[in-house]
Amino acid sequence: MHKEYYTVITGASEGFGKALSLECARRGMNLILVALPGDELEQLARFIQQDYAVKTICIAHDLTRKEECYKLLEKINDAGLAVNILINNAGMGGSHYFGERDTEYYHRQIGLNVVAPTLLTHLFLESLKQHSPSYILNVGSLAGFFNLPLKQVYGGTKSYIASFSKSLREELKHKNVFVSAVCPGGMNTTLALILQNRSLSGISRWSVMNPEEVAKIAIDDMLRKKAIIIPGFWNKLFVLMDKLLPNWLKELIISRKMKKQSFDLPVSINRSIRPQLQ
Repeated sequence: MHKEYYTVITGASEGFGKALSLECARRGMNLILVALPGDELEQLARFIQQDYAVKTICIAHDLTRKEECYKLLEKINDAGLAVNILINNAGMGGSHYFGERDTEYYHRQIGLNVVAPTLLTHLFLESLKQHSPSYILNVGSLAGFFNLPLKQVYGGTKSYIASFSKSLREELKHKNVFVSAVCPGGMNTTLALILQNRSLSGISRWSVMNPEEVAKIAIDDMLRKKAIIIPGFWNKLFVLMDKLLPNWLKELIISRKMKKQSFDLPVSINRSIRPQLQ
């Protein structure tokens, strides 16, 4: 009898996680959707079950708590579900001066952005090896490529995701487990961001993408076994320009933006070419 495989997606109930869930459903993947407790998760699961011929299970967990990661694996194992794709999407953003937030905020952010995907990858590793070829997709950010005031901890967590993914990829590729990291720039994931992005001009506005578009690129490239996925022409250009510009010029640009208190993310080439990161 052919074994049914499942794709686990964390942070699945809204934003980019929701777009990833719908994209995977369109491709006929059975889903295990994980998010904080709430109506959004169950509504998404019902919609997918009604509109797509896939099996969908939703499990509510707060992945900032280590024990919740273990409970998630336990529930999946108890149900006898075979996982061959793990998408670590759950994350916590924010833009602020470092001293404006308390230590609990950063503890939670690092827990969700770094600890949770690391633990979940370790916990699901045996299942992924048993059901190869299998895939791990870690959701990073373009912010992980830049040194960004106002996103110092967030950018650091996303740098970790890219480095972790690339190193783990080398370990696992001979086991038929393929690790990728998708690093999007600005996306229209919430109403507030949509309104904010509409106020942009030039390349800043052109670089913003819809989450559905990014999700398709991410899953396409994951299945092609690509290591680092940077969706969109302008986002690729920003990364290239950052490599080419001398450090003194990048520091000067950032310093001027901070003095004007108009810095709104990340390394800016000039006011018209500024990637908007989430």
